[in-house]
Amino acid sequence: MDAEIELKLFIQPQHHDLLKKILNEYPNSTPQGQKKLTNGYFDTDDLQLRRWDMGLRVRGFDNQLEQTIKTAGRVVGGIHSRPEYNVNIDQKTPILSRFPKEIWPIGNDLDKVSTSLTCIFETNFERQTWHIYLNDSLVEVALDVGEIIANDKVDPICELEFELLAGDTSALITLAIEVAKSVPFRLGKASKAQRGYQLAGKSKPFTIEHIDYVSLPKNNNMQQVLSTLLETGLERWQLIENILTLPTSDVHQQSALWGELRHCVRLLRLTLNQFGLLDQRTSPLFDHLEQALAFVSPLQSCCLPLQDDAKPLANINNKTLVCQQLENHISLMSVSTQLASIWQQPEYGQLQLALVDLLLTAESGKNQGRHYPELGLFANQLQQASWKRIGKSMPITAEMNSIDYQHVADALDESILVGFAYGEMYPAKKREAFRAPWQDLALGISTLSAYKILRHLSAQHQLNIEAWLDNKETSLLFAMEHSRKSALKVPIYW
Repeated sequence: MDAEIELKLFIQPQHHDLLKKILNEYPNSTPQGQKKLTNGYFDTDDLQLRRWDMGLRVRGFDNQLEQTIKTAGRVVGGIHSRPEYNVNIDQKTPILSRFPKEIWPIGNDLDKVSTSLTCIFETNFERQTWHIYLNDSLVEVALDVGEIIANDKVDPICELEFELLAGDTSALITLAIEVAKSVPFRLGKASKAQRGYQLAGKSKPFTIEHIDYVSLPKNNNMQQVLSTLLETGLERWQLIENILTLPTSDVHQQSALWGELRHCVRLLRLTLNQFGLLDQRTSPLFDHLEQALAFVSPLQSCCLPLQDDAKPLANINNKTLVCQQLENHISLMSVSTQLASIWQQPEYGQLQLALVDLLLTAESGKNQGRHYPELGLFANQLQQASWKRIGKSMPITAEMNSIDYQHVADALDESILVGFAYGEMYPAKKREAFRAPWQDLALGISTLSAYKILRHLSAQHQLNIEAWLDNKETSLLFAMEHSRKSALKVPIYW
């Protein structure tokens, strides 16, 4: 058995030549040449192997055939760790009896599975490899370029893998960070096998589970709390990326996904700051990505009036024209190409790698020297500090207008995220009574932003909806002011 530990990165074809040059010239790098790999992935029609959390393939290379089975493993950030068993064979159909008996679940019917195997999909690609010595570790770097084929569907492969052959896992991150200084990429959570099952229609579409609150460890271990928060943010970030790469014309879904992605990024930044880990390396990377995500708030605001068949615009005489101008405005944001555009910026992948590095450090306990309060006290302090910032930015004696609310939007979002991270620890009834009006205010701020965009469009295209906007904004501000002042009187729950 081999324990495969690798870091997978997705890159774009236009960077191949630069990447090869960097790897060829990297210190202690030895090019290993290039080979063509053909791979058939096998399972039963009812996906018995997948239900056992196993992946089975037959790989062809250099006139040889090798069957491989991978058993249950784990993906942390972009680090894939999974036991695998490799056996040379002389046929293109796998022979399950050649694998060790102990890897199979108790009570299995291996003969039945063997006779039911069929090739679900193929992955065929050119692999160019390098062996690089880094300190006391040996890393194999592989550039894979090709395609996944399932029935009549094709999905391109363009990825870089760093596999640990000997030494410490940290060498994968160290080497990847060096490469990331010149070559843009994003972390690769989905394996070729996962993508193949998806392409073959043999797995459920990628979806993102709604989470009200992060499920924190119950043992008060602050390193595990840090790990949980970092892993939650990174895992959701990568899952959202996977969904955003899928073709869709549903701009409302894209708007929601981009909002979730920004929440993940902000949660990660907030977590580093809370644990004293936001430094000169990561802070500028977060700033860069926050600027790149500046389109998210306008996108969400534009989508608000169009939801439920534009029900919020029901009382406008020229509703059709207003909707058309809003849709045109959204179109100018080029939402479907935003991920590829942001991915082109090296800072994007550099931030993801820095976060994986911090996650691995937290999981290994290497920063145990830092002293944090007990979890309950820690969470109370964070909630209180967040609450004070909100109270200072929008005091109960102040009268706030639309511009004032826009100025406190990010601070309110951060405060809501603090509750998202630690809210599970508190009694639900008091917690929800406290948080609900602030979440309503956040929605109100987004609606005010929508009215601002509509004013701009009205002036630009003579929509003549100013009077309607005045009434809507006045009513909304009245409701928000009442809600805010009531919210400031609600007893805290921590």
